[in-house]
Amino acid sequence: MSEQMTAPYGSWKSPITSELIVSQTIGLGAIAVDGDDIYWIEARPMEAGRNVIVRRRPDGAIEDVTPAPFNARTRVHEYGGAAYAVADGTVYFSNFSDQRLYRQRAGAAPEVITPEAPLRYADAVVDGARNRLICVREDHSGAGQAVNTIVALDAGGDADGGTVLISGSDFYSTPRLSPDGRRLSWLTWNHPNMPWDGTELWVADVLPDGTLANAARVAGGQEESIFQPAWSPDGTLTFASDRTGWWNLYQARDGQLVPLHPMDAEFGRPQWAFGAATYTFLSAHEIISAYTQNGLWHLARINTATGDFADLNTPHTAIGESIQAQGASVIYLGGSSTQPTEIARLDVNSSALETLRASANLSLDARYLSPAEPLDYPTEGGETAHGLFYAPHNQDYVAPAGDRPPLLVRCHGGPTSAASSALNLSIQYWTSRGIAVLDVNYGGSTGYGRPYRDRLKDHWGIVDVQDCVAGARALASRGLVDGNRLMITGGSAGGYTTLAVLTFTDVFHAGGSHFGVSDLEGLATETHKFESRYLDSLIGPYPERVDLYHERSPLYHTDQLSRPIIFFQGLEDKVVPPNQAERMVQALRERSIPVAYLAFEGEGHGFRRAENIRRSLDGELYFYSRIFGFPLGEQVEPVEIENMG
Repeated sequence: MSEQMTAPYGSWKSPITSELIVSQTIGLGAIAVDGDDIYWIEARPMEAGRNVIVRRRPDGAIEDVTPAPFNARTRVHEYGGAAYAVADGTVYFSNFSDQRLYRQRAGAAPEVITPEAPLRYADAVVDGARNRLICVREDHSGAGQAVNTIVALDAGGDADGGTVLISGSDFYSTPRLSPDGRRLSWLTWNHPNMPWDGTELWVADVLPDGTLANAARVAGGQEESIFQPAWSPDGTLTFASDRTGWWNLYQARDGQLVPLHPMDAEFGRPQWAFGAATYTFLSAHEIISAYTQNGLWHLARINTATGDFADLNTPHTAIGESIQAQGASVIYLGGSSTQPTEIARLDVNSSALETLRASANLSLDARYLSPAEPLDYPTEGGETAHGLFYAPHNQDYVAPAGDRPPLLVRCHGGPTSAASSALNLSIQYWTSRGIAVLDVNYGGSTGYGRPYRDRLKDHWGIVDVQDCVAGARALASRGLVDGNRLMITGGSAGGYTTLAVLTFTDVFHAGGSHFGVSDLEGLATETHKFESRYLDSLIGPYPERVDLYHERSPLYHTDQLSRPIIFFQGLEDKVVPPNQAERMVQALRERSIPVAYLAFEGEGHGFRRAENIRRSLDGELYFYSRIFGFPLGEQVEPVEIENMG
């Protein structure tokens, strides 16, 4: 190892460049097993963010299933998920550009099977006995909000776009057939609930002609969230419920709901996207499940007959929303703060672990990586907030004696979501340059039980702001960061928290808003159906409490702003429209506060194209370097900063 150089925090040269991040990394998800074959989706920034269905053969050969320009991505609920299903080598998928369903048989080109119409499909299950798909359909053909139903589609082609099986509720998800094909389960919920607030689990008989009868509610309600209903191989309905305050696993047996292993841990996740799966069946009485405690994920083996519970030894502290069984193995997404997310296969009997696909093709020395340190700290009202702290780390550099690093506080989106301990090169981008990062799990985050999740009810823009401020102050008071160089950044709902912190407090000195909300009333009136009543629980009913919407909207209080901000916005964003950023930019211009604005053609809610991901990272670094006056270790493309004087 060569002698370390001395340089100020923020100015270290790093091998973790934006180019490396976009060129050497892919997104992984949506694992499916079909006989001996394993499928998943790869999101590829270098292909303009295209989602590609990939198959791994038993001999280890990996091949693309969906050819360019097909993009396996659905827009149901805008966030999508569960964009494909596979059975007996035939793949059915939703194509992003036209939202039509396609069938792709082995060795053949994709064939469209739904009409050209304003219809979207997601979360399909193959009903092989009846040669059909059962899935969620979102119909945008009428005036007003879309209509969501569960439909049956002829797998060979359906000119009508599906026959409605279930209707009448605002939302549906997770239609699942029992192994014998005689029962169908599904989830449903209505405004103003989000699926983590309250859902209902229903079951109906499937008659020989494919219609449903004898529908009955099994569990759930207005204040009970059900997650991932699934049938065991012997036909026992299994699901996660938060009826105790934690998403724990249950089975419906002889009219009773039987808890499988009660504990203060989460076996479920917020259903932002379709298809999330945290458990799978090895056999009729054996489940492999992921669960999270204190911000870290684990794998466990559960015997549903005896109640035996045993943790499985893996190196992964972050386990994704996709887990499947194949024989005596479990295939899942796993990562840690120093290991890229991978599709792993674990033999649960021998503990042999194999990497099937890695999200990053890196040869980085671990000494450039900063491990995540779980952080608990006091916040307002005697509560405890949580986060993951990443200290600056680069094997080539040390800081001058007495110097303390700038801190970048990251606010996750949702806001009903959570920071992950998986290796995030966008975090290491900062830490390897000498900038500390705190990834905050503010009140309202998942993974800490329902009471912690409910802390944000009626208090969005208050609790999250307090927890971000408290986290920065805690680190500064411990001497771990420079309290005079505090930055905050976030996307979507995290962008709102960022703007609220910078507007309503004076603790931070600069920030970055990535497609963030500035006008809560605008969000309530302009956003898509799935989130159109989300703010009822986070702020208050609209329009009855429009005063609260104005009171907590940064756009209405720009006279309190005095901190520089850089904005990033996709011009095709349907969740947070561009005017949310543009009006804030104009307000800062008029107040002569340093401001920068980067808008991206062709991007929606979240950036998928390599050049835009790269530009966002480098642009935010450049912005902070100018605001705080620290030199950069390498040249990056400048951004125009107005009002810099």
